[in-house]
Amino acid sequence: METTKVQSEGGLNVTLTIRLLMHGKEVGSIIGKKGETVKKMREESGARINISEGNCPERIVTITGPTDTIFKAFAMIAYKFEEDIINSMSNSPATSKPPVTLRLVVPASQCGSLIGKGGSKIKEMRESTGAQVQVAGDMLPNSTERAVTISGTPEAIIQCVKQICVVMLESPPKGATIPYRPKPASTPVIFSGGQVWMPVHQPAPMNSPFLMI
Repeated sequence: METTKVQSEGGLNVTLTIRLLMHGKEVGSIIGKKGETVKKMREESGARINISEGNCPERIVTITGPTDTIFKAFAMIAYKFEEDIINSMSNSPATSKPPVTLRLVVPASQCGSLIGKGGSKIKEMRESTGAQVQVAGDMLPNSTERAVTISGTPEAIIQCVKQICVVMLESPPKGATIPYRPKPASTPVIFSGGQVWMPVHQPAPMNSPFLMI
């Protein structure tokens, strides 16, 4: 397959940066106890894995390195998420295993190449990998990036990410990219007794300390 040829030729000398959008629980899974999981992922994949700072409901996980190290890192993340799903099902009556889901953050100028003419490219990716791929119609807040959601088995996700990387290498972003930066969560309110209340609403009007919903 042509994509394999491109990957093997460019595998050692092409450096890529892939950004992932993750929720707090997912980030905690990647970091692991005392940072042991992410340390192991860095050592075994050879990729640089950085996690954005801040008290945010969402965080950006950046994976940088030659394409082969990025694929290894993605594989480790996908299998870790699958392990988390299996562990959560042991305490649940659910019988069907939900798919692993990863969300990539991609410059909007590259999304057209990922979708292809009349959706041909994204259809080809779905059919050849077995993964579900969705490109968000809207850009992420205050950025020129869109979320690309990939769902399926870890094997399907890895194959899909490989194909996405090939497209991104062949179609570099056009113009300047304004990266998406998740906004911090609202400041928690600590009541006497140590109870914490975290507002989950949009910022309240200036004239009211809280907006109760």
